[in-house]
Amino acid sequence: MFRIGIGFDLHRLEEGKKLIIGGVIIPYEKGFIAHSDGDILFHSITDALLGAVGYGDIGELFPDNDNRWKDADSSTFLKEAKRIVDSLGYEIVNIDSVIILQKPKIKPYRELIRENTAKVLEIEKSKVFIKGKTYEKIGDLGKGLAGECRTVALLKRKDV
Repeated sequence: MFRIGIGFDLHRLEEGKKLIIGGVIIPYEKGFIAHSDGDILFHSITDALLGAVGYGDIGELFPDNDNRWKDADSSTFLKEAKRIVDSLGYEIVNIDSVIILQKPKIKPYRELIRENTAKVLEIEKSKVFIKGKTYEKIGDLGKGLAGECRTVALLKRKDV
């Protein structure tokens, strides 16, 4: 009846790149280094949804050695994960994500990120929550060299 999935993503930060989280461009001097646009939130949610239905992971569906996904908008990955969830007879109950990033602060952008994520997933905003945390200046995350996202997704069978 219910399925739970866990998602995780991590990317290094580099000056001159765009910082995209939840499909929202956040003004900052650094952005994520990745094959696609590096959206750690969308990557983490994609993996959580795919894991919940036992369908593999983002690296299997959208491998970084495939040039079709070079600089791809990560909403493409998230939409495909949602399509798979729907096709297997499940619906999203809720998504809870933690974005770990020393800088910039996520809170000023949180509502916009939630709205955009809900729009991409075609669900109510109340089903998506996002928290921003720092790494207390410990390690690469704490030094502002990388960003990380962890997600839990709860799904329910549509016919139950």
